[in-house]
Amino acid sequence: MSQSKVYSSAEDALNGVVSDGQMLAIGGFGLCGIPEALITALRDSGVNELTCISNNAGVDDFGLGLLLQTRQIKKMISSYVGENKEFERQYLAGELEVELTPQGTLAEKLRAGGAGIPAFYTATGVGTQIAEGKETRDFDGRTYLLERSLRADVALVKAQKADKAGNLIFNKTARNFNPDCAMAGKITIAEVEEIVEIGEIDPDDVHLSGIFVQRVVLNASPEKRIEKVTTKAASKG
Repeated sequence: MSQSKVYSSAEDALNGVVSDGQMLAIGGFGLCGIPEALITALRDSGVNELTCISNNAGVDDFGLGLLLQTRQIKKMISSYVGENKEFERQYLAGELEVELTPQGTLAEKLRAGGAGIPAFYTATGVGTQIAEGKETRDFDGRTYLLERSLRADVALVKAQKADKAGNLIFNKTARNFNPDCAMAGKITIAEVEEIVEIGEIDPDDVHLSGIFVQRVVLNASPEKRIEKVTTKAASKG
């Protein structure tokens, strides 16, 4: 490993880090801000029996949908899974374990895990199936659930820019779950579109400190597929 944390390819960045049975936190929201090259390299690595923490499960032929196609995922911890038919098929057939988590709770589970907080109370999910089997406590006349935080063996995230120390800048809404995933990972690998020398990023511009990032890989031309395209009807006249 070079002192700069930069690896020559997504395959090299995963080498010696991923293995069967791990828990992975994977950034992105829909198809926005997903680590495309790292997901493809993860598929090609052949690791199996993975538990994946991700806001969603991609689509059938892109994002985490690629790992569902190859049956490398045994469990998903997610908020929204409605865009993936193979996900639905595997779940209904009893081939895939699913832990549906409210979106804000999922974000806080990751954030708390990264901050070293083992659990927290939230009102979200009280009185629903989410609360089954969980400890509750009343504060100021309102009932809250105790939720355990999440820590991942490996986090795969996407950023716009990194320096060779792993300091990251995200591009607008593509930031989404990426910082939370990065902080929750014991080892974090960042896929970025641009790598600059240490010192070229103003400290005030850093969105996520390199202390949370162990490896960086360049993907200068990601596909950035659009999940849903909505266009305005052409005006008449």
